[in-house]
Amino acid sequence: MFECIPTPLDGLIEIRRRVLSDERGFFSPIFRLAQLQAAGFGDTVAQVNQSQTRLPGTIRGLHFQYPPHAEAKLVSCLRGEVFDVAVDLRAGSPTFLRWHARVLSADNHTSLLVPAGFAHGFQSLRADSELLYLHSGAYEPASEGALQALDPAIGIAWPLEVSVMSRRDRVDAIAAAGFEGLKL
Repeated sequence: MFECIPTPLDGLIEIRRRVLSDERGFFSPIFRLAQLQAAGFGDTVAQVNQSQTRLPGTIRGLHFQYPPHAEAKLVSCLRGEVFDVAVDLRAGSPTFLRWHARVLSADNHTSLLVPAGFAHGFQSLRADSELLYLHSGAYEPASEGALQALDPAIGIAWPLEVSVMSRRDRVDAIAAAGFEGLKL
């Protein structure tokens, strides 16, 4: 029902969903447990979240959970368009602190499977963009972390000028310098 495409970062998978359409509209599967388990998602969906971002240029992230609450995420855009980014935070990984991005939109029916040990964030490219997140683990406030999205040591090439960022993402997030990575 969908195609799993590896990215340059081991474990980060682009999901291209099959779309069946006719005069009524379309149908597209977002979650098939057996296929996503094979791609590394895990055995369960512990939490589902939806976000809406009003202004183009807004950056949310780069968020992650520290072990033992590290989680995989399946991220899909239901409305609008975003520049979706994952950063490898796995200690000892050959791609440690490297990032990969994919444009997710309501039109391209593409999702990103972000494995445990990665930070995730996005920049809204259109007004009122909405994302749906399926998480393999439940959110644990004491285990949350955020990496600075504008850190030159990571060097993400955000496509738009930044319009909005939360204080948590702008000021309180950690810098890549000295970050030793997540031991999963």
